[in-house]
Amino acid sequence: MTPELRALAKPVLFMAGLLLAGLGLRLLQQAGGFEPAAVARLVGAAGIPGEALFVLLGGLACAVGMPRQAVAFAGGYVFGLGHGLVASLSAMVLGLCLAFWWARLVGRAWASRRIGGRLARLDRFIAENPFSATLTLRLLPVGNNLALNLLAGLSGVAFAPFLAGSALGYLPQTVVFALLGAGVAVERGVQVALGVGLFAVSAGLGLWLLARHRRARALAEASGLSG
Repeated sequence: MTPELRALAKPVLFMAGLLLAGLGLRLLQQAGGFEPAAVARLVGAAGIPGEALFVLLGGLACAVGMPRQAVAFAGGYVFGLGHGLVASLSAMVLGLCLAFWWARLVGRAWASRRIGGRLARLDRFIAENPFSATLTLRLLPVGNNLALNLLAGLSGVAFAPFLAGSALGYLPQTVVFALLGAGVAVERGVQVALGVGLFAVSAGLGLWLLARHRRARALAEASGLSG
């Protein structure tokens, strides 16, 4: 294979993977999504441990864009709160790993040559604060799980702190939706309070990160001037 074809192969594979992920999500939606009763029937009929099958199916679903809240709800419905929380959180982590490493191995070199301007500064900012920046983004009540996994893989962020920040950031909403799936009544006021609390924590972390980034930039500029 010529160097030109090798250079073209990875972005083509990356785009093909995105198309397949979109197709997979569409097929899941047409089949009823991660419908709890259907998952329960499948797990009950499986010849392997139900939790292991659930983690595999949930991980693949998250990897192609299924909302993680749906996986948490199904986990609580099928296994109850304790086992459902562990199984659904494990599925989310598996989905993260699949999407992150696919983007990192296939698209990172290609993306790094084309990221510039504000995107390059954002890439450096997240790479310099991988755990706290990831935790802030995961706690925000908006955003797309798959998109963040793919962007992290394309960026220079280290995997271990990204994984740790994601797992911790997943936990609050996973608990709530596993509770709902298990049939535990979660009052509307509690859900609103949790949302407000998560937003406040995210905003505080964001302001702290911004202040830290500005201090680091000021020190760098001062060091350059003094040099």
